[in-house]
Amino acid sequence: MSRPNYNTYNRIGENAFGKMEKLSGELLSMTYGSLVTQLLKDLDHVQVVNEQLEKMGFNIGIRLVDEFLAKSGVGACQDFRETCEVIARVGLKMFLGIAGEVGGWNSEMTACSISLPENPLCHDFVELPPSLGDLCYSNLLCGVVRGALEELHMKVNVFFLKDTLKGDDSTEIRIELKQILAETFVDDEDN
Repeated sequence: MSRPNYNTYNRIGENAFGKMEKLSGELLSMTYGSLVTQLLKDLDHVQVVNEQLEKMGFNIGIRLVDEFLAKSGVGACQDFRETCEVIARVGLKMFLGIAGEVGGWNSEMTACSISLPENPLCHDFVELPPSLGDLCYSNLLCGVVRGALEELHMKVNVFFLKDTLKGDDSTEIRIELKQILAETFVDDEDN
């Protein structure tokens, strides 16, 4: 089976985005900011907040897979490279209204980066004070990607390589494939 043209994924992403219910980007950004602020108040350390944001994203990602598969029309991907292209061009577009660019592949084709044209969780509203320099403000996105891929039987590490909130010129997420997980089946009759 031949690999789909990446322009096809752009078109699929646009179509899927057109079918989704929309939420104001500003409302999303402010609501997410309130969540992060509350976590900073409730938890003792910035690292604990980072972990909590990632964990919340992981749980969201697990649940988004079903909706993605039902509404996007994307079939099974042939390999990790195609999976990352689908995340960048269809998944991000469908749920956040932005499409990323995939690049920075390692020689084994098990790690890449997704560059985002903007960070939909912060728009122009967020500035981090120096005291929160270690905060991974948008770590929820990393968790969503990790959760979605784990639901598809891929164990990955996901982290921000670059973040405009920390003074970088762009926002870039790194995805590293660690393991393809074996599918397990539960026989309901045995219970």
